[in-house]
Amino acid sequence: MANSAEAIVYGALRTLVADRCYPDVGPAGVARPYITYQAVGGQSPNYLSNTVDIENARMQVNVWADSRSAARALMRSVNAALSAAPILATTIGAAVSNYEPDTKLYGSRGDFSIWFYP
Repeated sequence: MANSAEAIVYGALRTLVADRCYPDVGPAGVARPYITYQAVGGQSPNYLSNTVDIENARMQVNVWADSRSAARALMRSVNAALSAAPILATTIGAAVSNYEPDTKLYGSRGDFSIWFYP
């Protein structure tokens, strides 16, 4: 992952869930709580013929837990961890709650704008 938005998110969040932090989806049977993340776009810093070294990614972070309160608390920890990371990370809107009836998991989803140097 080198220096990428994915590496930044993983590095900032993995200790919140004992390394149960995964790109895209968690593995079947993973212990809870856990975190998933994925890039879902971003802003382009390029302007016609003038390119810059910095990049941006809109990262979607999902937390999964056995209860609504645990998911909400974990998302607050995610917000704090990304805010404290040595990068420019800002929230894009408020977190969205979720429930997956098939897995009986409670979730919370947040989007973050992350600027980084690749």
